[in-house]
Amino acid sequence: MDPLKRLWRGPVACALSLLLCAVPLLPAQEESLEYRVKAAFLLNFTKFVEWPAPDPPTSSAPFALCIAGEDPFGPALGEIVEGETVNGRKIVIRHIRGDASASCSLLYVSKEEKNVPGILASAGYGVLTVGEGDAFLDEGGMIGFVLENKRVRFNIDLAAAQREGLKLSSRLLSVARLVR
Repeated sequence: MDPLKRLWRGPVACALSLLLCAVPLLPAQEESLEYRVKAAFLLNFTKFVEWPAPDPPTSSAPFALCIAGEDPFGPALGEIVEGETVNGRKIVIRHIRGDASASCSLLYVSKEEKNVPGILASAGYGVLTVGEGDAFLDEGGMIGFVLENKRVRFNIDLAAAQREGLKLSSRLLSVARLVR
């Protein structure tokens, strides 16, 4: 089993995963490690978010983690979410192009995506949106990854999440670089 995946299991998993923002990236493996860390964050964001109840309840439907645009994760995201669930729902990864209305619960928008406002507008109610950089929040996203001193950090637009019926845990907010 992947050592990173093993780290995410167990009683201290949530707290430890949020501490990854303190792990510096090594130059030789910087991009690969950066996206492995970001993949782990995506999984762990699901543990600190309360989604609005579906109408009608669809607890058997999978939890769709969607990627809009180019997939920067390679096999890392699939390896990390393999066998994982959110509120009893199996996590599946979907790649979308142009329209995020594919029943996504969490939508990651690639930094190469050109139509961020359009993708976010198509996401629908109750979808956690995650992307890259401060500009992502300015365009309406909820969580934006940033690199700070070669460490993966993230900023949160709390108002954007609340407008979509999402409740973010105070523990998640406390480890964010910036909450606005």
